[in-house]
Amino acid sequence: MALSLHKNLIFLPPKTLSKTLTTTTTATVIRCGSGPRSNRGPLVKGRILSKEAILAVQSLKRSYNKSPPSNLPDLTRLLKSDLSAILKELLRQDLCLLALHVLTILRSEFSDQIDLNLYGEVISALTRNKLEGDIDRLIDDLGKDEGKIMWESDRGFLRVVRGVVDADRKESTVKIVQMLRRSGCGDTWPADAYIVGVLSKGLRRMGEEVLADEVDKEFGGVFKGNLDKLSV
Repeated sequence: MALSLHKNLIFLPPKTLSKTLTTTTTATVIRCGSGPRSNRGPLVKGRILSKEAILAVQSLKRSYNKSPPSNLPDLTRLLKSDLSAILKELLRQDLCLLALHVLTILRSEFSDQIDLNLYGEVISALTRNKLEGDIDRLIDDLGKDEGKIMWESDRGFLRVVRGVVDADRKESTVKIVQMLRRSGCGDTWPADAYIVGVLSKGLRRMGEEVLADEVDKEFGGVFKGNLDKLSV
């Protein structure tokens, strides 16, 4: 997702990250500065963010904070694990634009398989920051890469579905249903009963009664749960 496409969006102002480095015999601890999120626990280098990832986060924020924002640093040399950690740290700070930039790099550099859990985390952060329009663009991106998605085995499947439904993204929810059909859901593999319920109830709430009936009929396989007990 190109950074230039988001110039018209208003993101929450990035919080200033102040680092207090305390050296011990076991780990180097990085604490966030004061603010509404300062009650979070410390980040332990080597377990969550490597040195390279920490420097990359700092560089991204410096570039983003310039007026106008300068070119963002090249992160393509980093490992997949570092990029994933950077993305999660940016989401933790509600720096959604930068997180989307990192997600784009992950898609282009490590395109063998899509990690739906990462997409679920990004969708949750976008909803939290009232940037639901970007959720639709994320689902469009998934549509371009749907052949690399392992819907039936990815633990992030539910997180993506719940995030899109909870954000009331009708078109994106319909697109997910279409992708599931093309993946063989209900034909070669049955969706989890709870996920079927979330999709069905969400579609009904959005006025898609017919499609909701089709989801109930097609995707569940042996699904015989009680939809009325599910809340979305």
